[in-house]
Amino acid sequence: MAFSMPKPLDGVTVLDLTRVLAGPYCGQMLGDFGANVIKVEHPTRGDDSRAWQPPALAGESAYYISANRNKRSITLNLQHPAGADVLRKLAAQADILMENFKLGGLDAMGLGYESLRKINPRLVYCSITGYGRGSPYEDRPGYDFMIQAQSGLMSITGEPDGEPQKYGIAVVDMTTGLYACSAILAALRERDRSGEGQLVELSLMDSAIALLVNQASSYLVAGTIPKRYGNAHAVVVPYQTFRAKDRHFALAVGNDLQFRTMAELIGRPEMGTDERFATNPARIANRDQLIPAMAEVFATREADHWLGLFNKAGIPAGPINTIPQMLEDPHTAAHHMTVTLPHPTGGEVRLLAPPYKLSKTPATVERHPPLLGEHTEEVLRERLGLTDADIAELRSAGAI
Repeated sequence: MAFSMPKPLDGVTVLDLTRVLAGPYCGQMLGDFGANVIKVEHPTRGDDSRAWQPPALAGESAYYISANRNKRSITLNLQHPAGADVLRKLAAQADILMENFKLGGLDAMGLGYESLRKINPRLVYCSITGYGRGSPYEDRPGYDFMIQAQSGLMSITGEPDGEPQKYGIAVVDMTTGLYACSAILAALRERDRSGEGQLVELSLMDSAIALLVNQASSYLVAGTIPKRYGNAHAVVVPYQTFRAKDRHFALAVGNDLQFRTMAELIGRPEMGTDERFATNPARIANRDQLIPAMAEVFATREADHWLGLFNKAGIPAGPINTIPQMLEDPHTAAHHMTVTLPHPTGGEVRLLAPPYKLSKTPATVERHPPLLGEHTEEVLRERLGLTDADIAELRSAGAI
């Protein structure tokens, strides 16, 4: 299938050897931008996430579907000499190769960066691991949940008197995928100048550490040890959830003017001038007095009453939606954040759409998440010029 309009990465070929989420999400983004993304999978197992079901669509797991649009899938047994040789030939004409094998795994097969750069000096080779080369933990497997725990992210997530909590999504995997995409695009831009590719390395742990941003800065700058605040904010008050008469809602008062306006709207104008609450530093120091007083007021009326007042006045506030509510929200429709495509076994599949909006070269979703090996023969003919007999020989040998 050819893309229907010009894309930023038209003509760029990506070999995506990654599995699960961080790498596949990055590869999906490159595909959204028009790259020819060839997903390379084991002939029998495929991407690990294919087995993470239910839920599923006609045998394809929802997890796998979430990170593999705009790709074609081929199967290669990289431990078979002929399978490894096919990958070398594909790499010789590729622009990007992405992998998240255990550190050194592809090196042992002769498919690491140093080997492939001799074949293709222009190759941008992106390696994603749990901890990264040179880490004292480099030999450990990397999983999002473990990294959330070890990196400190869980220590600042959850209720103050509760247990540490992980995020509701695999936030480290997602962030690593985003960082990987940015780094790959930077390496491609540099290649435009030098004519040479390079090795791009990311680790889940480094990505998680980078996610600590202002919380890490509090410690690095002032020695302040961050703690859990539940749905409240460490340095902005009030910035949290509240319970109305019927349900919870979120309120984010970002400055003193907004606080004074909010105080008037809830019928407590004296709060805005009370020296305990008039400034954000004062509100931080006296949050234990302010928050219960606000909560008492909010409990008297329904959430829609307060949200109506705050939204009209420009005070950031919103409902706490379920995922179904948000996916059916008018915003989601207006911004075309879901798309439905034909699917070879499921009839059709509904997917999230790209969030990035480019005025000249928009990202689009034009390929369904591929079935395992759906495009093996197509790609081998197209990229390497193999004949039916060549492909049959590879299949008979167990190389594809």
